[in-house]
Amino acid sequence: MNLPDPIKNFIHHFSKLPSIGPRQATRLAFHVIGSGKDEIEGIIKSLEGLESMSICEKCFLVFLPQNNDDKLCEICRDQNRNPKIIAIVEKETDLISIEKTNKFEGNYFIIGSLQKNGVLGSEQKRRLEKLKTNIEKELGGQADEIIIATNPTTYGDFNAAILGKELKDLTKKITRLGRGIPTGGEIEFADEDTLGNALERRI
Repeated sequence: MNLPDPIKNFIHHFSKLPSIGPRQATRLAFHVIGSGKDEIEGIIKSLEGLESMSICEKCFLVFLPQNNDDKLCEICRDQNRNPKIIAIVEKETDLISIEKTNKFEGNYFIIGSLQKNGVLGSEQKRRLEKLKTNIEKELGGQADEIIIATNPTTYGDFNAAILGKELKDLTKKITRLGRGIPTGGEIEFADEDTLGNALERRI
């Protein structure tokens, strides 16, 4: 069956999204079509709104700037947070999960999705150099604490060791989240109490 071009275009773009793929994108296309024109227009407007988002120059969190001069996200601009305590996370969703606990008052740094082979990709290396530069310029070359908040999986532990080796001379101490999160679990899906306890019992 030769699908119409609008559906093909939808499948082409949405199949590139995480955990989607061509089959799921095809299902989504027909679901959206069946939802009616009002729903389609709402989806279009929500996608158009993403064009106004920016990426924080300091921590790489996506945020909505209030004016053209905004280069930092709300968290990095917050004077009440402790910039000398930095939590390194892989994804924005990990940051959001930790922030929901209301138990972390430091700053964040999104390193990007880490590879399972324990080798930092070019983007992760670029971001890591940015973090090192920030610590040198803004913290006098040393943070009080760097929390490597990677998932408690085998490759998460492996990558944490690599990041720790890269940053050991730029902080007084390096910690990991406590094992309140089950081994093999993911920060993104941990409930707030479990994640809060892991944060408080970091080692």
